[in-house]
Amino acid sequence: MFKATTESEITNAIVSNFAEDMKQFAKTDVIIVGGGPSGLMAARELANNGVKVLVVERNNYLGGGFWIGGYLMNTVTIRPPGQEILDELGIPYNKFGENLYTTSGPHACSKLIASACDAGVKILNMTSFDDVIFKDNKIKGVVVNWTPVSSLPRQITCVDPIALESKLVIDATRHDAVVVKKLEERNVIDKLPGHGSMWVEKSEELVVEKTGEIHPGLIAIGMAVSTSYGLPRMGPTFGAMLFSGKRGGSIALKQLRETEITISP
Repeated sequence: MFKATTESEITNAIVSNFAEDMKQFAKTDVIIVGGGPSGLMAARELANNGVKVLVVERNNYLGGGFWIGGYLMNTVTIRPPGQEILDELGIPYNKFGENLYTTSGPHACSKLIASACDAGVKILNMTSFDDVIFKDNKIKGVVVNWTPVSSLPRQITCVDPIALESKLVIDATRHDAVVVKKLEERNVIDKLPGHGSMWVEKSEELVVEKTGEIHPGLIAIGMAVSTSYGLPRMGPTFGAMLFSGKRGGSIALKQLRETEITISP
């Protein structure tokens, strides 16, 4: 039934294709750090408009909390008008009360991942953000390493990272806000206030509203916005994550066009 091949040919196929992807995305238009719902939505928005996008994800899976909902129960909740994006992605959902919808986390997440990949987004998973490329007071890419390297004993962790250049970077790393915090660490921006306590309604509105540029070359989306501005946390509801990602992608696209940066073919 299966055609003949060899183990070495399989290995060669993996190495060759991965190396080709790395060569292609060593320099790109936009790098998104974090492959949760906001990061994937931003990536999809950009790729659908012809932008070359790479998503860097530290885990071996994509979707973040979008997979598992709240308290390890994989029902995802969405408040109106979040269901509009579910419709856009072809994700089925149910109405629960007057102002709340529910959907299956695995189904919703799978649809979002597939939609981003279908648009042309490339994924680099099991890859952790290490630092920024910072030149002329602007973020111009990221420094990354394999995620498992950080788990090795200090005595054997002399594994140098690599650099990936881009025209813009988007921080979609949830409350960690690791890219924004790297600027804080270098005293490029003021000390971050960190996120506040849970307040769903206020948080969702403000996260979408505050989505945008943190520093030249860097845009924050999703809960990274909450940490950057001291906004309340929102808990296990995901409408704002989707809208923030979409808005962040639109802002990035506008910046690329306004500065007359040539979008890669």
